Amino acid sequence: MTRDEALALDARDPLAPLREQFELPGKLVYLDGNSLGVLPRATAQRVQQVIAREWGQGLIGSWNSADWMTLPQRVGDKIATLVGAGPGELVAADSTSVNLFKVLAAALAMQREDAPGRSVIVSERSNFPTDLYIAQSLARQHGCTLRLVDAPEQIPAALDADTAVLMLTQVNYRTGWLHDMAGLSAAAHAAGALALWDLAHSAGALPVALNADGADFAVGCGYKYLNGGPGAPAFAWVRPGLVDRFRQPLSGWLGHAAPFAFTPGYEPAAGITRYLCGTPPVLALAALECGVDTLLAARPLGGMAAIRAKSLALTECFAGWVRQRCAGFGLELASPADGARRGSQVCLAFDEASEAGRAGAAYAVVQALIARGVVGDFRAGDPAAARSADRADILRFGVTPLYTRFVDVWDAVDDLRTVLAGAEWREPRFNQRGLVT
Repeated sequence: MTRDEALALDARDPLAPLREQFELPGKLVYLDGNSLGVLPRATAQRVQQVIAREWGQGLIGSWNSADWMTLPQRVGDKIATLVGAGPGELVAADSTSVNLFKVLAAALAMQREDAPGRSVIVSERSNFPTDLYIAQSLARQHGCTLRLVDAPEQIPAALDADTAVLMLTQVNYRTGWLHDMAGLSAAAHAAGALALWDLAHSAGALPVALNADGADFAVGCGYKYLNGGPGAPAFAWVRPGLVDRFRQPLSGWLGHAAPFAFTPGYEPAAGITRYLCGTPPVLALAALECGVDTLLAARPLGGMAAIRAKSLALTECFAGWVRQRCAGFGLELASPADGARRGSQVCLAFDEASEAGRAGAAYAVVQALIARGVVGDFRAGDPAAARSADRADILRFGVTPLYTRFVDVWDAVDDLRTVLAGAEWREPRFNQRGLVT
């Protein structure tokens, strides 16, 4: 395919008008929306409105007049429509790590009451580290064990009579592997376990069906595909049949049944509100709402199904063009070749026998691309991992169908070939690592 043919695909793209919702700097090709989404044009004005009018003029009265207090639920209801949850089932609050602590602690408490012998949390060794760290912390507190599998196909066999909770990220952050939420939730339930899902790399990127697919708990990120801004609030969801069974462990005043009664004893609110803790971050939630609205704008154009269809087309083009135009440089596809098993990202790794592979050049290649105006990111491998795929360093490229174009993908692969053909990655400036990689 030529660049003109990529432009022709963009001209026929029904989602193309939605790109105008975003501030995109110059000719930058931004393929890192799976780390930080692009700024929506509406965000600056909305946040300024909150600062100047609601805070500046309304002051404390805006908790009522501007409905600040209900922001977690209001934004939560909008996110719920993107992940297959119902109204009043999801709240936007805190960080993904904090929300994971809440829901995993609640899940373990439920299992301790219902099935005291169950003391194992099952997850992937390549799950995002913060999820594993939270699980390790709670395992110590609850006298549990964290059991890690090395490959997705090993998960069903790891679920047994000792399993309390299956904890997975729906789309693996390193490889883009998309788990079968319905099948694995059913397998967990058949084993007597609860199913907890992290939607950090799936909410806003592909259709998610929490209720229909039998999930029990879910958390997710607000600053990736939801475009909520750096450090945006995350979200938490609990299946309606479970939500009132236990208090979550961070029993702050906003999760109280009557926070302004100021009673010394804690009584949890009904429903998902009990999973709140402290005062809502109003500015951050206002920004997050603008980000979520960019996705809701796709509804007349096919919604999440249309977003998923374009995502699959973009990632298929990316992987195919890399095969065709970057052959001979040792690049291998680290994401699933089957689109049905792939999230909205393409991950590449160098063959260990190639020059770049022997030199450990993945980080430097990404930096050289960034210098050319193509922004992807790098994820380090685990030298102690059992599988070579998990030991490999990853070049990671996320596509966000609301603003990623086919010509962006074409240009990115073109620049990747140029970086490899000229061995630009050898330059010292590209091998100096920053604090954030």
